[in-house]
Amino acid sequence: MDSQQPRLHSPPRALRFSTQGIAPLSRVQLWESHNAKALISLDIRTIDESPLHASEVNLQFPSLRLAQVQGTAQIVERSESFIRENPTDVVAVFFALAGDAFFYHRGGHESLKPGQAIMYDADLPFMRGFAQGLQELVLTIPRPLFRELSDGQPLNRPVRFDFGPGAGPQAQELARMIRQAVASRQEPADDVEHSILELFRLIASGHGAGTGAGYLAAAKGYVEGHLGDPGLSTPEVAAAVGISERQLGRAFAEADLTLGRYVLGLRLDRGPGAARNVLHRARTGRQADRQPGQPVQPRLQAHLRRPRRH
Repeated sequence: MDSQQPRLHSPPRALRFSTQGIAPLSRVQLWESHNAKALISLDIRTIDESPLHASEVNLQFPSLRLAQVQGTAQIVERSESFIRENPTDVVAVFFALAGDAFFYHRGGHESLKPGQAIMYDADLPFMRGFAQGLQELVLTIPRPLFRELSDGQPLNRPVRFDFGPGAGPQAQELARMIRQAVASRQEPADDVEHSILELFRLIASGHGAGTGAGYLAAAKGYVEGHLGDPGLSTPEVAAAVGISERQLGRAFAEADLTLGRYVLGLRLDRGPGAARNVLHRARTGRQADRQPGQPVQPRLQAHLRRPRRH
């Protein structure tokens, strides 16, 4: 499949599961059954005799599966014998939201803290443990599609990357989009699956084979996170995303946008008060430090000076 080509929109299938109301002795079995149907087949066990409490929200797109998972202390495993009986042919990415976790694999083990993600071939043996419970996001991608998105790079060992504060805009926006999609009660926008694929491409390929759609999604995420900064500029956004200003301009142009119009639209969507706050901060100390080539503030001033229509 060529992930760069537009796809016919197919609404994702939403699934929900909770152990609430289920007899304690049946919870682990039904938790395993739900994950096998909705995400990945797993061999699950609790750490002690306390009843399992767990819940999961899933979105199944044509190519991707997304999930938000919560649960009490547990161990999940895919051993060689289990994989032979339950192959998945997917790559899984786990985004830790709360609680520390361990991840054992053939080559050793990794520790995972909130704000970190780990990517691994789910048909290679692994064991994960959550002594204090888990809260995480999960993304699964068919292995043939992963090979395309990663520019053919193999995934023989787990890859860990940050997505929390201080991480690159690609990973931050990828996690934000997944979380927003699974948390919403409304059907996701038509381009959500494609945007997630292209953001993931930037991470899986080491930013070496990105597309305009991926850079655009990352840039939009960076802008939204820095919208209150009156010095937000094209050079800053381009540098954060890891491309040239010209490439950034082309990415926005492909969507019939400019960076200036996009920033202006977001600020106005938040109301004239928010826009005026940005202008006030610019006038009271930061305007002198701005770099040239930033059209947003003049356009914003002109808009706010226009009489409002009733």
